[in-house]
Amino acid sequence: MNRFNNPLILATALLLFAQPVFSQTKNGFELGNALVPVEEILRGGPPRDGIPSINEPLFQNPEDVSLWRSDDLMLTYDQGEVSFAYPIGILNWHEIVNHDLGSTPLLITFCPLCGTGMAFDPRVDGRSLTFGVSGLLYNSDLLMYDHQTESLWSQIEGRAVSGPLAGTELEPVAIRHELWHRWRERVEGSGKVLSTDTGHRRNYRMSPYGDYDHSERLYFPVTHTSRKYHPKTWVLGWSHNGESKAWPFPELADHGAVLEDRIGGKVVQLHYDPEVPSAELRDESGNLLPATRAFWFAWYTFHPDTDVFEAE
Repeated sequence: MNRFNNPLILATALLLFAQPVFSQTKNGFELGNALVPVEEILRGGPPRDGIPSINEPLFQNPEDVSLWRSDDLMLTYDQGEVSFAYPIGILNWHEIVNHDLGSTPLLITFCPLCGTGMAFDPRVDGRSLTFGVSGLLYNSDLLMYDHQTESLWSQIEGRAVSGPLAGTELEPVAIRHELWHRWRERVEGSGKVLSTDTGHRRNYRMSPYGDYDHSERLYFPVTHTSRKYHPKTWVLGWSHNGESKAWPFPELADHGAVLEDRIGGKVVQLHYDPEVPSAELRDESGNLLPATRAFWFAWYTFHPDTDVFEAE
């Protein structure tokens, strides 16, 4: 007997086909138009805003601050004659700072799992967006969300991967990674440091991630892996003109302080600082470029076709 001659089976089939198709959501975010596989968007543990972004940052004069030690790491940004420092000790707990600089708003982001401190211009089509921490990860990296449209944004890619703004990219902004004492020496009296008065009680001298920076273990799976280096080896990565390149710090240490290289037809210079350790990428005119300091595994999983500098 044809099964569809059975009225009960036919009614059940019609009911199933008539059900509305609901888009998948995670942490309350709509993923129906996600540009990456939904199954690779993972819950990191905290709920949406469980890691609270800093939306009204306060700043202090460096001489009024006693918490930071000389070798504590800062993300730093220079605007005109003023330089701002955002301590990693604070960013470990908050990951995002929405810094209103008046005519030039700034988005400071940090993903402890990937080691990536990156800054962006948060303006899209003339509108300034503000961002929070979604509690979701893609390839172990922070997925931010903007408060205005609730689109999800991949930090390392700098683009929205779901929501109304899916496919939109943010303009990266060049920042430095500097030690507290080196930054203070460089800017002298023209510096401002992010205050620990964040509205939240945290131990900013303690990292919640323990020895993660040195362990081979990853907390979350990634789509591409390479054993060429220890997964937590520091690299500087940059993409230009369709090409990606990574400069591993051990290779830069073997080469020396300054390296001239090419990527995507562009001549660049790398200035390596073993004390941090960190590196700066500059163009032929000496302008700082928005390269990404990251763990090797993080750069590689987003750029599996990356070229890699090797010292001779």
